[in-house]
Amino acid sequence: MKNTQKNTLDRLIEFAHPCKALLASSVVFAVLGAGFGIVPYIAVSRIIIQICAGDYNLKSISFMAFIALSGYLLQLWLSTVSTIRSHRAAFTILKNIRRALTKKLSKVPMGFVLDTPSGKFKTMIVDTVEKLELPLAHMIPELTANIMIPVLTLIYFIFLDWRLALISLATFPIGMLCYMGMMKDYENRYARVLAAAKAMDAATVEYIGGIEVVKAFNQSSASYRKYAETVKENENSKAEWLKKTNPYYSAGIAVAPSSLICVLPAGSLFYINRSIDAGSFISCIILSLGLITPLIQALRYTDSFAMVDATVKEIGNLLDTQELKRPVQPVKLEGEKIEFSNVCFSYKDMEVLHNISFIADTNEMTAFVGPSGSGKSTVARLIASFWEAGSGVVSIGGIDVKNIPLSQIMEHVAYVSQDNYLFNLSIRENIRLGKPDAADEEIRDAAKKAACHDFITLLPDGYDTIVGGSTSNLSGGEKQRIAIARAILKNSPVVILDEATAFTDPENEVVIQRSISKLVEGKTLIVIAHRLSTITAADKIIVMNKGSIEAEGTHTELLGSCLLYRELWNAHISALDTKEVSA
Repeated sequence: MKNTQKNTLDRLIEFAHPCKALLASSVVFAVLGAGFGIVPYIAVSRIIIQICAGDYNLKSISFMAFIALSGYLLQLWLSTVSTIRSHRAAFTILKNIRRALTKKLSKVPMGFVLDTPSGKFKTMIVDTVEKLELPLAHMIPELTANIMIPVLTLIYFIFLDWRLALISLATFPIGMLCYMGMMKDYENRYARVLAAAKAMDAATVEYIGGIEVVKAFNQSSASYRKYAETVKENENSKAEWLKKTNPYYSAGIAVAPSSLICVLPAGSLFYINRSIDAGSFISCIILSLGLITPLIQALRYTDSFAMVDATVKEIGNLLDTQELKRPVQPVKLEGEKIEFSNVCFSYKDMEVLHNISFIADTNEMTAFVGPSGSGKSTVARLIASFWEAGSGVVSIGGIDVKNIPLSQIMEHVAYVSQDNYLFNLSIRENIRLGKPDAADEEIRDAAKKAACHDFITLLPDGYDTIVGGSTSNLSGGEKQRIAIARAILKNSPVVILDEATAFTDPENEVVIQRSISKLVEGKTLIVIAHRLSTITAADKIIVMNKGSIEAEGTHTELLGSCLLYRELWNAHISALDTKEVSA
C-alpha cells in the first residue's frame, strides 16, 4: 500500500497545532525584541552626532544613554520571554511526537514490532525526538531576531546615508557564494553523518545489552570490533563533512561581515567631499560592524535545519507504517468459537503457515504441539490479532477478526506468553493491569487462584514489592504465575497461553496446572504446549509440523494414530525421567 508522504513542514505544523498560540506569541515577542534591539544603535549614533556637532549637553546625552539602556533591557526581556514560550512549545511538540509514535506502535502488526530491534524504538522515541528540542526552541526566536535586527538596522542605515548602506552590503553576496560552495552535496554528506551516529547508538545499545552473552561465549573481541567500527565510521563521516564544509564556511563568515572594508574608504571619500557629516559617518561605521553578523548567525542554523528535516522524515517513516485496519464500532460475537479457514501467513518473504484450518470450540481447551518452528506461536498471535493473516479467514464468535475492533479483541482475549513481562511496578499494580479498577481483595483472589499468593506474602514488602527489569529477584516460574494472575483478573472469555509453562520446574508443574485450571474455568482456552504433560486433559490437541496441521485429537487418540505426537511424548517423558534420576 502506498502511503501519502507528508513533508517536514506539514508534520511539524501538525504536531505544533495545539501550541500554535505559544509559537505565534514567541515570534511576536522575538520581533518586538528585535525592534528594541536596534534602539541602542540609534541612541548611540545620536549621541555621536550630537558630540561631533559640538553639543555637549549632558542632560540630552544622559537621556539618550538611558534610552539605549532601556532598549537593551527591553530587548533582553522580550527575547527571554520569547525563548521561554518557544521552549514550552517545543516540549509540547516533543510530547505530541512521542504520543503519536507510541500510539502508532499499538496499531501496527506485532510482526513489525518484533522484527525491529527494541533499541531502535528506544533511540527514536527518546534520543532522536529529544534532538529536536533545541532547534525547535531556538530557531524561531533567534532566527527571527537575527533576521529582523539587520533589516531594521539597514532601514536606519539608509536614513543616515543610503549610499553607504548599499556599499555595506557589497561583501555579503561574495560570502554567500562561499556558502553556496559549502552547500554542494551537503544533504548527502550530512545524511551520512546522521546515519553513522544512529548506527553507533544502535551498536552501543546492542553491545551493552548483550554483554552477558558476549562474555559467556568469549565473543568480546568480535562484538567490540563491530562497536569500534561504528565509532570509526562516525568519526570518519564527521571528519569528511568538516573537511568539505569548513573551508567554504570559514571563507564565508570571514568575507560576508567585512563590510567595513568598503564602508571605510567610501565613507572617508564622502566625508572629504563634505557629502556626509562626521557624526553620521561614525554612526555608519558602527552600524556596518553589526549589520551582517546576525545574518551569519542565522546561517549557522543550516545544520539544525538539515537535522530537523532528517529526524522528522525518520519519524514520518514510522508514522506512515501500514496499520492493522479494523473497524471502530464493537460487533456482537456469537460465543467464543475460534475458527481458522485455509489460513496462510508469511514472515517477510517466507510462508510459515500453509492453509491452516481448525476449530477451537467454546469453553474447551485446545492445545497446539509440534517441533520448534512449526508455527504454533504464529497461530496464537493471529488469534490475538498481533499479526494479520495473509489469506484465509480467522474468526472469533463467527466474525472475521478483520471486522472486529482491536480494542474489542484486546478485551475479549487474554494473552500470556513465554516471554512474560512485568513492569517496574509493585506486584499489586502488575496484577491490577488485568483490571485497572480492581480492588485489593480481587487482586489477592486472583493471586491465590494462580498459586502465587503464598510466595508473594513471604516477600519483604508483600504485594507492594517492586518487580520488573533488573530489580526483580523473582524466578521465571514466579513471574509466570503473576502473569497468569493478571490474566485471571482480566477475566476474558478467551485465554491464550503461549508456552506459559516454559520456565516452570517439574516440582511446580502441578501448581501451574492448578493455576491454569482456575484460569480456564468457563473459558475458551488456547494452549501452546512446551511440556506435553500439561495438556493431556485437553479437549483437542492439534499437532503442527512445518507450518501445517499433521493431526488432531485427544491425547489418547494421538498416541495411537500420530507418529510425530508419539515421538514428542516419548521425548518429553524421557526428559522427565532423566531429571528425576539426576535429582
